Amino acid sequence: MIVTRFAPSPTGYLHLGHALAALTAFELAAKADGRFLLRIEDIDRARSKSQFEAAIREDLAWLGLSWVEPVMRQSDRLPAYRAALKELDDMRLLYPCFCTRREVAAEIARAGTAPQGPEGPLYVGTCRALSDEERRRRIAEEIPYALRLDSHAAQTRVGELSFHESGLGPRGERGRIAVNPLLFGDVVIARKEMPTSYHLAVAVDDACQGVTLVTRGNDLFAAAHVQRVIQALLGLPAPDYAHHRLVCDERGRKLSKRDRSASLRSLREQGVAPETIRSQLGLERISETPAMRRF
Repeated sequence: MIVTRFAPSPTGYLHLGHALAALTAFELAAKADGRFLLRIEDIDRARSKSQFEAAIREDLAWLGLSWVEPVMRQSDRLPAYRAALKELDDMRLLYPCFCTRREVAAEIARAGTAPQGPEGPLYVGTCRALSDEERRRRIAEEIPYALRLDSHAAQTRVGELSFHESGLGPRGERGRIAVNPLLFGDVVIARKEMPTSYHLAVAVDDACQGVTLVTRGNDLFAAAHVQRVIQALLGLPAPDYAHHRLVCDERGRKLSKRDRSASLRSLREQGVAPETIRSQLGLERISETPAMRRF
C-alpha cells in the first residue's frame, strides 16, 4: 500500500506551493487506493501557532482533501526523538558543538576553502576535536550547544547507500540515487533545548507512520541524502521519494509564507475556486474515488 503524507509547519498560512505538495501527495495515494496522512511539524515552538494549524486544516479541506485521523504532531513525539538520539549517541556518532552561528561563520572565513554544501559552506568541525573532559566541563557550565552528527564516522558505519527517486530532482535526477553522507557535513541533529532537528524528526516519524512515498518540493531533494543516512543508522525502512517542481512568483523566487497575496486563505477570501487553484498549478480536477472517501 502506498502511504503518502503532507507535513507542514504551523508557522504561517499555506500558499500555492503547499497546495501543489498536498495535492500531489493526495493524488498519488488516491490513485493507488493508498493512504494520505497529515502531519504537523511544530518543533519550532517560538513560531508555531494554533491558529495556523487550524488554518492548515481549513485550507486543505477547502481544496477537497481529507486525511487519516488522528493527525500526528511532532511536539507530542519528543520521547521518540530522545530515544533515537540515545541510539546514535551509543554508537558514538554525536558530539556537542558549542559554537555560536557567528563563531561558525568566523571559522569558515578563517578556513578560506571550507567545503560547500547545499545550503552554503560546511561547518569545519572545530568542536569535534574537543576532549570528553572539555565537553563535560562546558556542559556543566551550561554553555548552549547543539548535537552534530559525525558525518565521517556515520559514512564508515553505513557504507554505500542509495534512495529511489521517482519524481524529478532539481537537475533532472531520477531513478536510483547514490547517497553522499558528507553532503551536509556534520549536520546539526538536535539542540540542548529541543531533542531533534528537522532531519531526525522526519526520518523517525516517516518510519513510525509507515510512509512509503515521500513527496515534496525539489528544494528538499538534497535532504534525502542525510535522512537516508539517519534511516540506515537507526535501522529504519527507506521510503521512495518523488520530488516535484517549485511554485515561484513572477520574479522566479520560491513562494514564501511571508507573501500574503499567494496564501490560500487570501485567494479563498478573493473568491477563487479550488478548481482554479488546481488549474493554475497544472493539475487535473481530482475525481472522487473510494480511496479518497476512506481518508
